[in-house]
Amino acid sequence: MNYPVLAALFLVYIGIMSALAYYGYKQTKSESDYLVGGRNISPTVMALSYGATFISTSSIIGFGGVASLYGFSLLWLALLNIVLGVGVAFVVFGTRIRRLSIELNSYTFSDLLGKRYNSKFLTIFTGAMIFLFMPAYTSIVLIGGGRFLEQTLSMNFNIALLVLAMIVGVYVITGGIKAVMYTDAFAAIVMLFGMIIFLVTTYNYLGGVNVAHGALTAMKDLVPQNLVEQGHQGWTSMPAFGTPLWWTIVSTIIMGVGIGVLAQPQLAMRSMTVKDDRSLYRSVLVGGIFIFFMTGAAYMIGPLTNVYFQETAGMLAIDAAKGNVDLVIPTFINSLMPDWFIYLFTLTLLSATISTISSLIHLQGSAFGEDILKNMGMERLLGMSLSRMGVLIGIVAAVILAYIMPAGVIAQATAFWFGICAAGFLPTLVGALFWKNSTKEGAVASTITGFVISVFGFLFLHQKEAAALGVSQAIFGKTTLLGFPWTFVDPMFYALPLSTIVFIAVSLGTGKKHKAKAESTVSDRADSAEQSLS
Repeated sequence: MNYPVLAALFLVYIGIMSALAYYGYKQTKSESDYLVGGRNISPTVMALSYGATFISTSSIIGFGGVASLYGFSLLWLALLNIVLGVGVAFVVFGTRIRRLSIELNSYTFSDLLGKRYNSKFLTIFTGAMIFLFMPAYTSIVLIGGGRFLEQTLSMNFNIALLVLAMIVGVYVITGGIKAVMYTDAFAAIVMLFGMIIFLVTTYNYLGGVNVAHGALTAMKDLVPQNLVEQGHQGWTSMPAFGTPLWWTIVSTIIMGVGIGVLAQPQLAMRSMTVKDDRSLYRSVLVGGIFIFFMTGAAYMIGPLTNVYFQETAGMLAIDAAKGNVDLVIPTFINSLMPDWFIYLFTLTLLSATISTISSLIHLQGSAFGEDILKNMGMERLLGMSLSRMGVLIGIVAAVILAYIMPAGVIAQATAFWFGICAAGFLPTLVGALFWKNSTKEGAVASTITGFVISVFGFLFLHQKEAAALGVSQAIFGKTTLLGFPWTFVDPMFYALPLSTIVFIAVSLGTGKKHKAKAESTVSDRADSAEQSLS
């Protein structure tokens, strides 16, 4: 690799990103500008920013690597990403979120829920959940970018993490959401070109779609025995129904991430940045095309890496990556693609990393400053605005977690964050948007239930997390409290139904009380008016 050429391209790239961030900074003159872009962001910029935030290195590197193990079954997740993550998120949810945020004068996700239900506790609690749990997701996005730089540029992994964190921190702290969205849009364009070229080149090298898929199907007998025992039936087939692998793919990867996207605070906030519903409708096409080429390409290329490495090195992709799924895609790129593409893909991965981290960090800062501390009566901290201080703390937390996270954890941590968001936020959000009779008590009970059951499931039931964290082992002397299939069923599968049931039941129960109280208030006012007249 010609490092001077790469360095020159990197400087040009950073120059463009800095110019866009500065432009966003110059346009940021109020709290509304910093938090929701003055509610006047272009539909195209919003769609590209949404897509770039949605698609991080966890999708390209992490899930691409996981697809190399599990096969084309992950394409069902790509379908849900497009249908739910773009279509439903923009047209059904987005329009109502935009209107409600204007009606309530809300600038953050937690503030929207808190004002809708007239609950300061709900604002603070949901803000705290975002601020405490999101660094885990932010850290794995950092890991994805850091691993690529480590593999491609032979850069020290720790240094790569710090460089990425510093780049993001500078323009998020200064420019707010406008700087984030303008740079996201540019990053999305780089990502789109990179993934289109990557997909086309992969199929072209392997002889076209039919030949490549036929070769992958013929490799069924090469599936590792441990995966066969878990239900793997080949890279072009779904796992056997009800097997451990089926539960992992369907409940954790496909449903956990596919449904969880509807309750992602950093994505929901994008709907607050446009001026009208028509802007959201216009965003669907751009967003759908972008997501198709990003997630669809990664989930197709991942399994096909097995064909390439089998033909060129006589081994499977996971073996070529020395057992680390997070290194499958970087290893494949370095083996197949020409140097000029590695330059482009380096910028693509940087774009994916920076765009997602910037949005996550901005959300964490908003949650810390606007939702938690401001509702506790604070205005500034150590001479810095609360939101900017939250950004700084969020970056430090993400870097620390990135250092201590184990290898091969990108897809797993992504599914964890998306799953707990679905269980904790989705019923409350749906009620806020579509059910006028939903109550504060129902929202609070549902949100707490969703998070508590999710965390309980990860600590005591779901095998991967329970074994890694060791809480169940320390307390009860065994890795998990229940056996199969609960050890492979994602906690979202039972946490979301339970939080939904709690939301509906408590809202119905307390709704009658609120209705009776309202009727009593009206009656008292009528009696008082009558007495005044007499």
